[in-house]
Amino acid sequence: MQFNLAIENDWGSFRMGEFLDAAISQDPGTIKHHPALVLNADYRPLSYYPLSLWCWQDAVKAAYMERVDIVAQYDKFVHSPTTKIKIPSVVVLKDYVKPQKSIAFTRFNLFLRDEFRCQYCGNRGDLTFDHVIPRASGGTTRWDNVVAACSPCNLRKGSKSLGRAGLNLRRKPRRPTAPELQNLGRKFPPNFLHDSWMDFLYWDSELEA
Repeated sequence: MQFNLAIENDWGSFRMGEFLDAAISQDPGTIKHHPALVLNADYRPLSYYPLSLWCWQDAVKAAYMERVDIVAQYDKFVHSPTTKIKIPSVVVLKDYVKPQKSIAFTRFNLFLRDEFRCQYCGNRGDLTFDHVIPRASGGTTRWDNVVAACSPCNLRKGSKSLGRAGLNLRRKPRRPTAPELQNLGRKFPPNFLHDSWMDFLYWDSELEA
């Protein structure tokens, strides 16, 4: 798949300061909700959840500094007294950023691994985390012993074993890989998805038979 776009922007008389000032002088509603999707050099988003987005100022600055190419644009413009530029909606890095292989053991990544569901009852919302083998019984704080849990299930389990609490795990916890978290992130798109982003978010998804 190839993506070609004739960029209309003229950088000849561009002044970054003018455009930062333009953000103040123009109607805020015109440019406030126009983030740019940031793609790696292989045309895949740097991350899916949270989705890799830049504000329009950072996207314009990066294009001016020749760190990115503009792939798609909004129909909206920002302008100074001397220059008029379309707001970028998709930019691609010129230099490939190697994805991280190691996954940080954070609350956010734990919830993403478990798809923001309690691993005992499957409910969403009011999530905390729970040690499958309680710490009082020698359980450690590791990927394979910590799961997302709703407050009621966490309270019910307390420091008891799964058997004593009458609870079952939906799946055995383990350390996720970076690609697994990226794929899981696709299930949780942000509230705002511009039409120009869609090909880049899903074009490499596996097709169902």
